[in-house]
Amino acid sequence: MLLIAGLTAVVALGGVIGVFGFRVVEERAEQQQREMFVNAARRTATDLTTIDHTRVEADIQRIIDGATGGFREDFESRSGPFAEVVRQAKSTSKGTVTEAGIERLADDQGQVLVAVTVETSLPDLPEQEPRSWRMRLTVEQDGDEARVSQVEFVP
Repeated sequence: MLLIAGLTAVVALGGVIGVFGFRVVEERAEQQQREMFVNAARRTATDLTTIDHTRVEADIQRIIDGATGGFREDFESRSGPFAEVVRQAKSTSKGTVTEAGIERLADDQGQVLVAVTVETSLPDLPEQEPRSWRMRLTVEQDGDEARVSQVEFVP
C-alpha cells in the first residue's frame, strides 16, 4: 500500500513539474517573440526616419528588406519617386527611437507602438527643430525573422 501511495505521489509530482515546465517554455518563447517584434519595429522605424540623399537607394533597400506584405509592395512601388524627391531636396534625416513596446500580440503577429525623434536637415533651410512622431507598426513572424507589414502614424 505504501509503495502504491509513493508511486502515485511521484507520478502526480512529475505531472505538476511537467505542467510548470511547459508553462516556463511557453512563456520564454512568448518573451522571445515579443523581443523579436519590438526589435523589428524599432529597426524599421529607425530605417524609415533615417534617410540620406547621398545613399538613398541603400536606405530604401534596408526598409524593403525589413518589410513584408502590403507595406513592402506599397513602399517598393513608391520608392522611385521617393528617392528622387530626397535627392532633389538634398535631404538628410536621422531618426532615434525613444520608446517602443508591444500594444497587442496574437499568434505570429503583433502591433508595436514606437516613439521616434527625427532630426532633418535641408541645405536651403535653417536648422530644423527635432520632431517627435509616434507609429504603430504591425509585425509578422516570418520563420525565424520578424518583418513589418503595416505602418501607421499615430496622433
